[in-house]
Amino acid sequence: MTQALFKHAAAGVLSLEAYSPGMPIEELQRRLGVSNAIKLASNENPLGCSPRVREAVAAAVSEIDLARYPDGSGHRLKHKLASMHGIEPSRITLGNGSNDIIELLGRVFLGPDRAALFSAHAFAVYPIITQAQCARAVVVPARAADADQPYGHDLAGFSRALEVNADVALVFIANPNNPTGTWLAPTQIEAFLAQVPREVIVALDEAYYEYMEPALRGDVRAWLDRYPNLVVFRTFSKAYGLASLRVGYSLSSPELADLLNRVRQPFNNNSLALLAAEVALDDQDFVRASVELNTAERERLTQALLGMGLNVLPSQANFLAIDFGRDAKPLHQGLLERGVIVRPLASYALPQFLRVSIGTRAENDRFVEALGEVLTA
Repeated sequence: MTQALFKHAAAGVLSLEAYSPGMPIEELQRRLGVSNAIKLASNENPLGCSPRVREAVAAAVSEIDLARYPDGSGHRLKHKLASMHGIEPSRITLGNGSNDIIELLGRVFLGPDRAALFSAHAFAVYPIITQAQCARAVVVPARAADADQPYGHDLAGFSRALEVNADVALVFIANPNNPTGTWLAPTQIEAFLAQVPREVIVALDEAYYEYMEPALRGDVRAWLDRYPNLVVFRTFSKAYGLASLRVGYSLSSPELADLLNRVRQPFNNNSLALLAAEVALDDQDFVRASVELNTAERERLTQALLGMGLNVLPSQANFLAIDFGRDAKPLHQGLLERGVIVRPLASYALPQFLRVSIGTRAENDRFVEALGEVLTA
């Protein structure tokens, strides 16, 4: 019976493994009976969302007509984003999180006769969408463990791969990269963009853009005019603290935006999500406070881990990747038993690593204390 059900399923989907998100606190409580747990596994904003967003959403719940579909064009949000980026609304595509943008890019540009190019140890959804579309994955080895950006993107390797793989239609670059936290200099990215054939689409994933030092941020607006094959996407899930509502967007040429909108699901952003994103854009003080907390705590946590004799990858994101030099699975289990949820990276071919989100000062102290107990147990 099972074989019959699978007869017409796409070959790429049949061989896929479902994406495994960070463990929810409720699941840990069910599995181990742990109470008072903290979650530092999914790179969420420890400050939550802007109080102004919470107030606006609470007020809207009693007023919104739940029987009506949301604005499928996201008109107000698009125009706010357009004003912020100095770009035409026709060059913006809204997604159900930036993950949705990855899905749209795959549906438009990938297929059995095409390939996607990305780095080893890059975001798990790149290979998932590639395989689901029955496309070929060209995986470029990451930089060496002793490089200035350990396990990060090797754009020289990307260029070499493009020269010998004529079927590459889509290139994914994550800056900063998840799960390593490593980054690329703006000059490196632009030099690479200048080399890419115009028929190859470059997808620049900037989910953690707000956490980067300003000097490390590229002039994306200028790049979009110079390189019409570039798509840049960002999210409201991280610095804006709206992970639960799922809002992301991309910036591109009008022509690429039109293609993405042809396969975008109708009403992919609900009314409350659109409202929350609009209000969030107006509270940049909250974003700055979130980034300031992250920067300070990222450095403090890095120093604490280095003081424990651990190897920590450099990061410009809201998480740290920690190299334990041995299988990290038992360490992950030990932390779970102490009510601390972090992310193992075995699925990223980094079994010796754990990734920990930057939390509040109290959460980070709790993690360090629990990790110390696990390491000495």
